[in-house]
Amino acid sequence: MSEQYTSLGLMSGTSGDGVDASIIQSNGETTYDVIKDKYFEYDSGVYQEIHKLKEKIHSLNDLKYLSKELKNLERKITIFHAKVIKEINGDRQIDIIGFHGQTIYHNSQEKISNQLGDGKLLSQLTKKNIIFNFRQNDIKNGGEGAPLTPLFHQLIATKYKIDLPTCILNIGGISNVTIIKEPTGTYGLTSRDIGPGNCLIDSWVRKNSKHKFDNDGLIASAGKRNDIIFEQAQELFANRSSQNTLSFDINDFDVSFARGLSLEDGAATLTDFTAKIISSALFSILSNISTKTWKVIVCGGGRKNNFLIEKIKKNIFKNIIIQLIDDYGVDGDFVESQAFAFLAIRSLLKLPISFPETTGCSRPSTGGELIKN
Repeated sequence: MSEQYTSLGLMSGTSGDGVDASIIQSNGETTYDVIKDKYFEYDSGVYQEIHKLKEKIHSLNDLKYLSKELKNLERKITIFHAKVIKEINGDRQIDIIGFHGQTIYHNSQEKISNQLGDGKLLSQLTKKNIIFNFRQNDIKNGGEGAPLTPLFHQLIATKYKIDLPTCILNIGGISNVTIIKEPTGTYGLTSRDIGPGNCLIDSWVRKNSKHKFDNDGLIASAGKRNDIIFEQAQELFANRSSQNTLSFDINDFDVSFARGLSLEDGAATLTDFTAKIISSALFSILSNISTKTWKVIVCGGGRKNNFLIEKIKKNIFKNIIIQLIDDYGVDGDFVESQAFAFLAIRSLLKLPISFPETTGCSRPSTGGELIKN
């Protein structure tokens, strides 16, 4: 049996509300077992700083102009991650830590993906081996740097004996899909981002209330869709300049078209719009692959928004069955943190983490920068 590694994965998603941490044991190829999962919420100062800076950054020049503030925030985020590691891990022996960091700017057309997180400082603070900067090598090889979790989605499907072909839909800030045709070891998978997930709804709720997100879609369910704004939003999305990209940033989507609506009506309109994009993308991707029925297995925070999930179900065809990944015994909150624990092991073993069919890179690419303790 190939060597097993104990790895801690740290993921802070585009919602910027905290850090998911997962400890797994894996050989980096065909096996994994979860040891522990835990979520750590950012304090309100860090949370607000992340969103204020993200909203100011729309280009490479903005990254340069705001470099001092970004450096300061990066230090705070790194120190927070060091505390997370100490709390979740205790005295356990860890071979490697996969440190994703906080995405502050991602632009697939400019081939830029910027994550805040100082791997050297984290290694000094924790006295651990750190792998970070996962996306840069893929970008150097012509890829978009995202999505990186498809390979782990394939391992989940293999481990839990999910019938293939299958589709895993991750609804984070951005929605992405992985189509898995073959089990682990074959790289028989394709993937892409498909549009907004929670980002528009979260942004609307954050700007128009004291809440961070629409818990279970309760705000949206109390509102009414504005048909005119809904149609305009669809037109804007259909005519966007980034038609052929495989990855998005939450800054690619703007809630300003919903201006003037009440909190509830805005949330209802944006939830309908998000559901329409997801269901349309599922139909167009899955209808190209001949199979009688498709299981679409949903993970990520968006799966908890029942109102959004019901809207997606209403928009899709009968041969597409929506299921939650939790139905298979997988905690849908920690798929990405487990994925970066797994990718850290692959990085250590110099195995590829991205592929032409997932990020658009020219050849299977390794990724991640190792900081040895």
